[in-house]
Amino acid sequence: MNTLALGPTWLDPDYLLEQFGLIGLLVIVFAESGLLIGFFLPGDSLLFTTGLLVTTGVLDTPLWLVCTLVVIAAILGDQVGYLFGRKVGPALFKRPDSKLFKQENVEKAHDFFEKYGPKSLVLARFVPIVRTFTPIIAGVSRMNYRSFITFNIIGGVLWGAGVTLLGASLGKVEFVHKNIEAILILIVLISVLPIVIEYLRARSKNKKAAAAGGDQADGTPPSSRGRHAKR
Repeated sequence: MNTLALGPTWLDPDYLLEQFGLIGLLVIVFAESGLLIGFFLPGDSLLFTTGLLVTTGVLDTPLWLVCTLVVIAAILGDQVGYLFGRKVGPALFKRPDSKLFKQENVEKAHDFFEKYGPKSLVLARFVPIVRTFTPIIAGVSRMNYRSFITFNIIGGVLWGAGVTLLGASLGKVEFVHKNIEAILILIVLISVLPIVIEYLRARSKNKKAAAAGGDQADGTPPSSRGRHAKR
């Protein structure tokens, strides 16, 4: 399998759009929005590339229609994720790890949902992996359905139409058009930045907790330990 800057060929946005077209795009958006198997799919870069290809005439479909269909697919994907979460419930947290399922992804989405509440459905749209599991966690938590629908629609519109329109707008810029691969890499890096920041915060928090636990175990306050060290 050929490997591109963004990973294997079958994850490259150009390849996916060339092989599967608009239907493939909608299936991927739907899967990444709420199916457990969709967390690895390249949603952000795919939407950006779609907008770029539409505005340059490579994809012969009106931009408004593409955005509308993408938004619908994103909203329906979250809807399925929510219903799945309500049905599966706490059993999801006991499911063993596999190649396509990692318990840590569920825990990250749960923490994200607990931290930001209903608006996490909007924020999670822009965070890879988390956006796949957040609607499922909303279902597990039995979030009020009316609130879920409201934030699901808002998130679907902002992400689905927003990223696609961004690609369409920047696709008219000569520099972007000539350096599309570099731009896509940048998009991926920006999209995973929140995950990296959250990981570093959690790591720092765990280190502090471990240090505090060690101090309590030997009965020596951190401040006293520092004074003893100086002596």
